[in-house]
Amino acid sequence: MSSKMNLGMFQSTPEGFDGADYSQCPMTAMGAEFDPFSDAFIDNPFPFFQRARKEEPIFFDHDMGYWVISKFDDIISVFRDPETFSATIARHPVTPLCSAAAEVRNNQEIAASASLVDEAPETHRAHRKIFGDAFTPKRVNEVDPQIRKIVCDHIDRFADDGEADLVSQLLYEVPALAIFIFLGAPDNDALLVKELGATRSIVNWGKPTDEEQVAMMSDIGKHWSFTTKLVDAALEEPGDNYLGDMVRIYHEDSSHFTINYLYNVMFLMQFAGHETTTQASANGIRALLENRDQWLAIVDNPDLIPGAVEEILRYDSSIFTWRRITTKATEIAGVKIPEGAKIIVATGSGSRDDDIFPDGDEFNIYRENAKRNLAFGHGAHFCMGAPLARLEMKIILEELVRRVPNMELVEGQIWEYIPSLCFRGIQHLKVKW
Repeated sequence: MSSKMNLGMFQSTPEGFDGADYSQCPMTAMGAEFDPFSDAFIDNPFPFFQRARKEEPIFFDHDMGYWVISKFDDIISVFRDPETFSATIARHPVTPLCSAAAEVRNNQEIAASASLVDEAPETHRAHRKIFGDAFTPKRVNEVDPQIRKIVCDHIDRFADDGEADLVSQLLYEVPALAIFIFLGAPDNDALLVKELGATRSIVNWGKPTDEEQVAMMSDIGKHWSFTTKLVDAALEEPGDNYLGDMVRIYHEDSSHFTINYLYNVMFLMQFAGHETTTQASANGIRALLENRDQWLAIVDNPDLIPGAVEEILRYDSSIFTWRRITTKATEIAGVKIPEGAKIIVATGSGSRDDDIFPDGDEFNIYRENAKRNLAFGHGAHFCMGAPLARLEMKIILEELVRRVPNMELVEGQIWEYIPSLCFRGIQHLKVKW
């Protein structure tokens, strides 16, 4: 084993941050109670954060070493100041890699680096303009017919059965196939990459055992290898798709970004572009069927579906938290935060803040300001894939209400979630009609 591990993106504290002095951080009730990997919290974190927003909107968790921010306005203030609240930590693992997993990572030479969601503000602005501008309405809209066909083909397979697990039979596959169409990757590789990419949510934002870390790091290596081969092929022969657009930009002026940066962007998009949509769609269909009058409303009037998508994203987003780290001592809502402090912004809590969304814990597809939800972040790092995610969710709902309007939840099913600090999504959704 090497004497020194060059972990890069896979170390828990980013390079250049020595960590804050937490000896003076307050011990408080909400901080002592915060247990994000407990079964009860993973199953339903909303009651805890409803109390936190009222009793202690900003608290410190000594066990994890993170400040936690729960109210909408405070979260917005963090997102609007990337100079003070650095995105550098966003994808660094919550649980430090064990030495065996670190060795696997080093041996595979995964050249992962900051890209779009977690790079410095100045660099991000330049790259965001290039990669965001290429994420055009034309590129999104032209995949509409292909996504709709995929959705219909999947529904065809179970429409006559009278029952289905919508996650395994529809929502797991469709977003992966959709992002592959958009990027320009072969369809037959989509599910393999989805399986490989899913482990990243546990490595980066979960609490895996040492054995799980070793196995997952091997999968991440396979995913990285797939990505580099995909980009290399596009560099030789760019297609009429998003990746092809980016390769043409590179060929025109290679000073805009490096090939390794393009590897990293594609590595990121293949993961973020499907896992979140799968989970948000599953959470949302569950909410609609639990509020059956609202399901029947979109059955009767599909024009309500875009508003329903926004309420789904607000009510139970697939990204429940995100992270930042302070570059200097600062304050949030009068609370002093030291330099180098790790911060959890609980976007899923902020999207239910009663001060912004009256009766925030109630699901309401008629809510007028649902689009203010924090599902895609805010400010400079607002998710540029939001239009594609919204389109996919809209098509899925449109075809379900058309094909299986009498769908209802199977009673007594147990809701299972992945144990992740960041991602939230049910793993099975059993329905009948």
